Amino acid sequence: MQELEDRIRREGTVKEGNVLKVDAFLNHQCDVALYDAMGAAWAGHFAGRTITKILTIEASGIGMACVAARHFGNVPVVFAKKAQSINLDGDQYVTTVYSFTKQREFPVIVSRRYLGPEDHVLLIDDFLANGKALRGLIDICDHAGATVEGIGIAVEKGFQGGGDQLRADGYDVDSLAIVDSMDPKTGEITFRH
Repeated sequence: MQELEDRIRREGTVKEGNVLKVDAFLNHQCDVALYDAMGAAWAGHFAGRTITKILTIEASGIGMACVAARHFGNVPVVFAKKAQSINLDGDQYVTTVYSFTKQREFPVIVSRRYLGPEDHVLLIDDFLANGKALRGLIDICDHAGATVEGIGIAVEKGFQGGGDQLRADGYDVDSLAIVDSMDPKTGEITFRH
């Protein structure tokens, strides 16, 4: 998606440790018009698929998932919580994922009331690096008996291999911008097309 690539080049910051900061428009301050264009792109890619729910992980994926849901007939958005709380009651699906950005493992939790075998799920997230977060969401869908129809990603760090592995495993991954390389010294970012 050219618009997203242009924003990353213009406003993204490359940091040591393969970190790409895009918080000015994607995952701290949110450009809702950009989210809308992203949702339209995913709707085009997954046209013809039955999508009954969108699943993401808190917090960065929630905004884009909600805007994208408008392009899929206003389907419900379910987000996996990263911590147990008194608001989570009843039976739950729980798995553990490793966060590349936070450099630690954390639980992800979805109430069984909101995901079941009748659901056809589109997974949406802001970043895909090594694929661990998405593997956690896939694990939750598997436990629920839900069908993963596809995966929509804003920014994939292609050089980290998570997206390639998911595709090799048969998942339809639609990443709107795939970063091929980035240099923290020069700030240069190249994209895979």
